[in-house]
Amino acid sequence: MAVTVETLEKLERKITLTLPMAPIQNEVSARLKKLARTVKMDGFRPGKVPMNVVAQRYGYSVHFEVMNDKLGEAFAGAANEAKLRVAGQPNITEKAGAPEGEVSFDAVFEVFPDVKIADLSAAQVDRFTASVTDEAIDKTLGILRKQRRTFSQRSMDAAAQNGDRVVVDFEGKIDGETFPGGKADDFQMIVGDGQMLKEFEAAVSGMKLGESKTFQLAFPVDYHGKDVAGKTADFMVTVKKIESAHLPEINEALAKSLGITDPSVDSLRADIRKNLEREVKFRLMTRNKQAAMDALLAKSELDLPKAIVQSEIERLIEGARAELKQRGVKDADKAPIPDDIFKDQAQRRVRLGLAVSELVQANQLQAKPEQVKSHIDELAASYEKPADVVRWYYGDSKRMADVESIVVENNVTEYILGKVQISEKTLTFDELMGANQP
Repeated sequence: MAVTVETLEKLERKITLTLPMAPIQNEVSARLKKLARTVKMDGFRPGKVPMNVVAQRYGYSVHFEVMNDKLGEAFAGAANEAKLRVAGQPNITEKAGAPEGEVSFDAVFEVFPDVKIADLSAAQVDRFTASVTDEAIDKTLGILRKQRRTFSQRSMDAAAQNGDRVVVDFEGKIDGETFPGGKADDFQMIVGDGQMLKEFEAAVSGMKLGESKTFQLAFPVDYHGKDVAGKTADFMVTVKKIESAHLPEINEALAKSLGITDPSVDSLRADIRKNLEREVKFRLMTRNKQAAMDALLAKSELDLPKAIVQSEIERLIEGARAELKQRGVKDADKAPIPDDIFKDQAQRRVRLGLAVSELVQANQLQAKPEQVKSHIDELAASYEKPADVVRWYYGDSKRMADVESIVVENNVTEYILGKVQISEKTLTFDELMGANQP
């Protein structure tokens, strides 16, 4: 029997489903009989509960289950017969006026859109490049040395300076009242490391052991502590300890402490270069992928299924609540987060996902097993035991699906960059590493 599909809006469709009642009633009876064999009720032995009692207690829920199952089968069959790609779940409501012995329902749903991708050769894309310089290696060495610094007590008359570790007591007041978080004893900080506001560190710098100082500190308007943001506090600070920092020498001992197999300075620099080049590669890939996807979106024409967008909004909201919970926010799972906050992001994701899917199917850009293996091997190479990391990926289907998704995106990126007009842009190492990634 031919299925009649009614178009309501761009992607919205309606199908009328008509089901005979007899098979539904037979299935309900069969399920109730099966249930009666094991159901337990006060006053009856197991399996001896009268059918009319079982039907009275469970009839509604069993009928509901059977009707849902039959409707699901009928809808799937109708959609398949009409060759429809259904997006999201249908909204099914009972329809009045069905013939005797039958029941009718209207199923309203959305279908996936046709995606039209214009000629990509007309698109202009900036492709970024960057390299690892000796200066970058020196800077990384400096960070590694700083992480392994040691401290020793300064002389009694020495003044605190940048890089020193100091222990202080402090108390801050606003309008004469100490505010939450404004007082601490035996507080340890590194002068100049940005642990405290610049005004606080500037006040401590130059102070000597046992010295006390009062000063004013203006909190920024966008300060994370809302109670003090934009306000000026009067602080008193007392220095109780000053220690100078000592950086380890760049030698074989440092290389050995960092796990270099052949502990030499040259090997250490080579290892740093290798790790930085890997990081540069991934950051460039992210930037260039973003540029390619922007070009794809600009050349894609499609309507968005509302159900899929709403599902993506809900997923983003759940992710936001999970992040709030991780930060220790009370009742994060109940935090009121309006849909509008994520609407644009969700629409972009859905639009991009549909466009990428169309490009993948049209050009056979699916992830190949050897590509997946190569990507996992590259990810694992930066760990101490790569083989364990490889097994970790292959041991979980979700992790493998995530990797396959990345490989597909890389395939799509390469395809797009092979079609568009490229403008090469060179970034310095610092520009790349300091850039905000999309």
